[in-house]
Amino acid sequence: MKTLILGGTREARELAHIASGERGFDIVSSLAGRVRDPLLPEGAVRIGGFGGAEGLRKWLAENEIAAIVDATHPFAGTISANAARAATDLGLPLLHVRRPGWSERSGDRWIRVPDLDAAAQAVSGAGDRVFLTIGRQGVAAFAGLTDQWFLIRAIDPPTGALPPRHELLLARGPFTPADELRLLERHRIDVLVTKDSGGDQTAAKLDAARAADLLVIVIDRPELPPGAVVGETVEEAWKWLRDIASGS
Repeated sequence: MKTLILGGTREARELAHIASGERGFDIVSSLAGRVRDPLLPEGAVRIGGFGGAEGLRKWLAENEIAAIVDATHPFAGTISANAARAATDLGLPLLHVRRPGWSERSGDRWIRVPDLDAAAQAVSGAGDRVFLTIGRQGVAAFAGLTDQWFLIRAIDPPTGALPPRHELLLARGPFTPADELRLLERHRIDVLVTKDSGGDQTAAKLDAARAADLLVIVIDRPELPPGAVVGETVEEAWKWLRDIASGS
């Protein structure tokens, strides 16, 4: 069964590793190409966009794809929506793999906001020194904040405008809570801004913020398309794929 895994996450790499080693599965992983040196999954890989929902639909048909697993980042809303449209048009089974989001714990001081613009509004006046951990895209939403200083951490340099007072830190996780706490203390951070990515690979900053009693502005995930079939784990996704292959 030829399967497209829309990837870029740990879950996508783990699923590709499992499925590529099984008879009867032909796996192609797709990466958006937004990271210069991505972690590549096992098996066949294509890198780059499809050209919207119509381009994806055409590619799926031309490559005789039988099933789609959307294991992209929880904030990759555009490709998830395009996958849903293309799968509906072609009558293909589609599973969205979404790890559970983060929940507040005792000692946390969180403000949840719906998007980047709301995060920029919330951070204005919340503290003088801000730690942005939202990836390289979207930093421009904070470019108009001239009174605060920003520590911006990303794997690759951000695109677009940047806040006038900032320091750029290029680094790839995972990070430990102790490392994150030292970073917060060294830069005298007042407030942390992050996306609700979920999972444990980037949760150390939340532990550090809790220990430092910092305000955390958490950006909520975009909604999945209506009627989406969702799995939270690689195990669920692998069972789904095997059930599709067996016709059950």
